[in-house]
Amino acid sequence: MLRIVRAARLAAPLGSATDHAVAVPTISVIIPARNEAHRIQACLAAIVGAPGVHEVVVVDDESTDETANIAIRLGATVLHGKPLPNGWVGKAWALHQGVQAATGEWIVTLDADAVAHPQLVQAVVQRARRDGLRFVSVGARFDCPSKGAQWLHPAMLTTLVYRYGPSGYEGKVGTNTQLANGQCMAFLGSDAVEHDVFTGVRGETIEDVALVRMVAARGWRVAMLDGSELLTVRMFETFADTWNGWGRSLSLASVDNVGKVFGYSIGLALAQVAPLWMLVLGFSTPVSLALLLVRVGTLFGMRRAYVQRDIWYWLSPLADTVALVAIFRGLIRQVFGSKATWRGRTYQQ
Repeated sequence: MLRIVRAARLAAPLGSATDHAVAVPTISVIIPARNEAHRIQACLAAIVGAPGVHEVVVVDDESTDETANIAIRLGATVLHGKPLPNGWVGKAWALHQGVQAATGEWIVTLDADAVAHPQLVQAVVQRARRDGLRFVSVGARFDCPSKGAQWLHPAMLTTLVYRYGPSGYEGKVGTNTQLANGQCMAFLGSDAVEHDVFTGVRGETIEDVALVRMVAARGWRVAMLDGSELLTVRMFETFADTWNGWGRSLSLASVDNVGKVFGYSIGLALAQVAPLWMLVLGFSTPVSLALLLVRVGTLFGMRRAYVQRDIWYWLSPLADTVALVAIFRGLIRQVFGSKATWRGRTYQQ
């Protein structure tokens, strides 16, 4: 619960205003893409030629659709990715190749399902330079087009807030509780090449969290910033997409030890899930009612993180039990060494 209190000490969200006091270096934007023809156009249209962008490199990760042709037509440089080596996960491999090819002083990575405000790239690099940050990731606003996704996604996101605190916290965060959003990250190109950072997380299916914890352990100053005004992501279309897509990684069991994940899960059961059930079943106590009010408060605190905020968003606490089941499912899969399939490839968890 103390992590939720961190919301009172958050850094200012990224805004579109240019910080004229901070010089803008050359910036390369790297977009890893595998069969993204249906959505990469929106991503590139907003970022090619945007302020501060020196180049946009699309790493085409052995796509079988029109991803590369669309990217070329929209003005991006396309790097045709090499076959995936043994021991690597696809996204880490694509980003590794992009970093090696980039020519900008700073690198900003974007997922193909992200639509950025034209000022995002410049804003995140300026903030990083101003605050002396060597690694930054950016929290997005989520576009959940279906009622099922609108209901389940906020419940899943809330489990992260309960376990690790909100993004943008200005205080000290322990290395092993750092989070990052791999949909948008920024770092010095020279740092990434010199330290070969993506090789260090080559086998991680949750490469963003593994990466931020690795560089934080090396003494880098890191942060996850609120970019909900400048970045929108459409990750999952339906309830099933959300359950299967985010459910595979929500537990973070591949980067946290099993005991820690289990302890967090028990804490979620008591603090996030049980209070509502206690009210429904007529067993409420002053403590459970207070916890229920905190849960309602998270809805108000997180509402700007969603494009859709209709009745399904406000009813998302009813999905907390489903979100908790997803975490236990991920924990069990990790314990038994189950395999995960993503983008047509299968990895050992």
